[in-house]
Amino acid sequence: MPVPTPLTSAGDDTQRLRETAGFVREQDTSVLLSRVLPGLDGPELRALTDQCRFAHAAVLVFPPDERTLRADLTACGLSADAQAQPSVVVRERLAARHGRHPEDLDVRILRPLVRGPDGERRAVEVFALTVPPGSGLAGIVAQERRLDHEAHLAFDVTRPDPLVLRGLLACLARHGATADGGGYNPHEDGTVFYFTVPAETKTPYRRVELYAGGDHREVLAEHLRQADAPHPAERLLWLLTGAWTTQALAACARLRLPEALNRRTGVDCAELARAVDADPQSLTTLLRYLAMLGVVSEDTDGFRLTEVGALLDTEVPGSMRPLALMYGGPFYQSFAQLTHTVRTGEPGFDHLYGRNHFDHFADDPELATLFDQSMVSSAAMFDALLAHPVLTSAATAPGRPRTVVDIAGGTGELLGRILTAHPTLRGILLERPQVVAAARTHLAATDADGRCAYRAGDFADVPPGGDVYLLSRVLHDWDDDRCRSILRHCADAMPRHADLLVVERLLPAEPAVPSLATAWDLHMMCNTGGRERTADHYARLLEGNGLELVGHTPLALGAHALHVRKS
Repeated sequence: MPVPTPLTSAGDDTQRLRETAGFVREQDTSVLLSRVLPGLDGPELRALTDQCRFAHAAVLVFPPDERTLRADLTACGLSADAQAQPSVVVRERLAARHGRHPEDLDVRILRPLVRGPDGERRAVEVFALTVPPGSGLAGIVAQERRLDHEAHLAFDVTRPDPLVLRGLLACLARHGATADGGGYNPHEDGTVFYFTVPAETKTPYRRVELYAGGDHREVLAEHLRQADAPHPAERLLWLLTGAWTTQALAACARLRLPEALNRRTGVDCAELARAVDADPQSLTTLLRYLAMLGVVSEDTDGFRLTEVGALLDTEVPGSMRPLALMYGGPFYQSFAQLTHTVRTGEPGFDHLYGRNHFDHFADDPELATLFDQSMVSSAAMFDALLAHPVLTSAATAPGRPRTVVDIAGGTGELLGRILTAHPTLRGILLERPQVVAAARTHLAATDADGRCAYRAGDFADVPPGGDVYLLSRVLHDWDDDRCRSILRHCADAMPRHADLLVVERLLPAEPAVPSLATAWDLHMMCNTGGRERTADHYARLLEGNGLELVGHTPLALGAHALHVRKS
């Protein structure tokens, strides 16, 4: 039976409903799948039929009110008692397509039941956009009736786990179906995946939906990335401009634009140019680029700072300005040597500056301070660590105060947070001599003052007798041999009862999964000769030093806390 044809008169909704109901009653799942994807061979068709069942065909109607909708359902032999729920996905699609705010559109979804050829339960999925007389929605109605964007066939996934879903999505893509949006509907706890079917399809429907009960937003995010994928050449151009983004953010930080902007009211570009000593026309070009990035927003009264842009303000807690200056400065220069690193294995930083970045920074106090500040910029990853069971257990243990040893702890940002959160704990900070002085100054201004001792030294000087040891963003600076040496010093110093917490980003098991760790793996290779690792890789490094990985828990900014004990 053909898809309902585009209709235009006031009575068309009834006819569309009647034709859709007839189509749903007649279809066999296997035959319909073979018509939707003509390229399916026998084994794949059987596999798809085993995992999916034809569930409904969808139609969008435009009643002036709910009473009229119920009357139309009755006239088509469909139950007028079907429960109506808000349709989040279609409402947002309509709003995006027609430039409306979603709250301006009252879209409901009903699924009156019908029976298939063998008596199986199916439905007509009715999307109802309420269009009261004089509502100003006539233009939307005319266009949607003409193009039938929301008419589609739907198949329910019978066993909706992530592995099955990914396999089904891959199968459809392999046979020419292209991702076309989707969403999660919390009102019914279900996830939908839309596809545009290949041109050679044998059914008049041009869209297909896979419906999976439950919350599958992780798989959905992968699907939506495919739906939003631009032309390959356009995609490559965006990738090639990544360096421009880095420098735009660094320029924003160097000019101190965040300090001159406001979160609540706009600032005129001419006024802003005077405040930061910049050419107005050139500054306007930069600001428009930053607006595209979401760092600033442009209103009728000028430019204002966004929540993202505020993180480049020196004065805000957790300011990431030092990180922008590092990545737009010395690390930007060294990344130009990436080809050399890949060819030779030598860090690009060493090749450019003639020595490793630790020695280079040690001879440049201003740069060393900026580097230490940039490490603090990512301190948000520590928030969840403060409640780690290892630390809370040590803080509440009876008897003597427990000691936390922070190895290569920088200026004491993490240790200071821990001691402030847990007043019963004491601390020891091990760092290079030139960093210890900065750590004393920093911790003296916190609640940790008086409960922290300092040790100037290297990894060979790990203090013995502690209860909790910390290695935060240390191991990724080094190759495997150096990591084994560091861990051996830790194991030698740790009493039998002690715990070690290692904070690092973990590489995903599947290389194609987007991950901050994958980006930082490239960064570490080019700038320190180090690397990010998988949890299994860390486990192997630990085992060779009498240590074992007990488990790991996620933190912010893609980091994990690895809990380690003696074997």
